[in-house]
Amino acid sequence: MAGLPNGLIEGEDGVLRCPWHDEKSDYRDYHDHEWGMPVDDDIKLFEKICLEGFQSGLSWLTILRKRENFREAFAGFDFEKVARFDEADIERLVQNAGIIRHRGKIVSTINNAKRAIDMAESEGSLGAWFWAFEPETKDRPNKLDWDSLKQLGKTETSTDMSKQLKKRGWSFVGPTTCYAFMQAMGLVNDHIEGCASRGTVEKARAKFVRPG
Repeated sequence: MAGLPNGLIEGEDGVLRCPWHDEKSDYRDYHDHEWGMPVDDDIKLFEKICLEGFQSGLSWLTILRKRENFREAFAGFDFEKVARFDEADIERLVQNAGIIRHRGKIVSTINNAKRAIDMAESEGSLGAWFWAFEPETKDRPNKLDWDSLKQLGKTETSTDMSKQLKKRGWSFVGPTTCYAFMQAMGLVNDHIEGCASRGTVEKARAKFVRPG
């Protein structure tokens, strides 16, 4: 793996990528095929905002490698089903070694499922609400290299999203969590300039029909 200017790395396959996947095969696959691709599916959006909450204090790779376990444990993140989880389910999840056994985050996910139902009813869909926070071009960096990306742990937009979610009763949705969610779900394209996936994501975003 060779180092290049702008923070890019060249993999053994000769492809230039963002450096954060560190050439780990599963992480690289996530970088190449998921991260930044626009998503409007409510279940996927709910899953991601919850998993970003579980990530707090951990690495995304840790969560990614447990993602299938999370999906099995949380009914595929169908928020209609998760909202019906009770104390027995909480105890079951706390004992599940395949996920992050953080009681507060487990309880938060169940709470957020109830809030997601409210949001879908009031806004038409989770997608319509979340995509209203897509930043305008003028609010994005003029040049996105590795150094500028590292400054984007949170933004005014993600801070606003966090505040609005908390007003609606959501939890574990701080500004940093919200920005990571925005990056992953394609509300922004944070593949750095020169990364092979940047153009792919831009094309997908150009064709994407924003919900709502």
